[in-house]
Amino acid sequence: MRLGAFTRQEPVIAALPTARCRVISVTISSSVRVLLTCACVSLFGAWGMVAAQAPKEPETVVLTGSPLGGVKFAHKAHARDYAANKCETCHHASKPEKPLKAQQEKCTDCHTKVAAAPMKTKTQAAFHDPMAKKGLCVDCHQQAIAKGKKAPAKCADCHKKENV
Repeated sequence: MRLGAFTRQEPVIAALPTARCRVISVTISSSVRVLLTCACVSLFGAWGMVAAQAPKEPETVVLTGSPLGGVKFAHKAHARDYAANKCETCHHASKPEKPLKAQQEKCTDCHTKVAAAPMKTKTQAAFHDPMAKKGLCVDCHQQAIAKGKKAPAKCADCHKKENV
């Protein structure tokens, strides 16, 4: 087979039904080789672009809606310093009645100010109970304080009117 000006023959071994082997000579032009190489490079390049477009974690998130003021949450620092970069430390798996629409979603995508069916947990309750005595944020802050680390302990340490 001759497809271009330059050809190269390579032996290809084919198994025969009689269990004997013979060498078949196949001619592959350099232009076909270049075409196949470009196709492979393009395929792997496209895969890298898809992986690079995965959502990045935010540096800082401002949680709004509380009458006490918004909470400026250093998401990246918390993930790195307190959760050992394990998302599931804070983010629970989706529930069958409300499956995830994307790999990473905001808490407020499911937990709204007033819990809307099928959700049972409103935004505030996703972070702490009404008296701020227990819950995701409060429990972690109390554990840090018990270990002698500095962590917010009062409502106003996190909730600030200027955080909008």
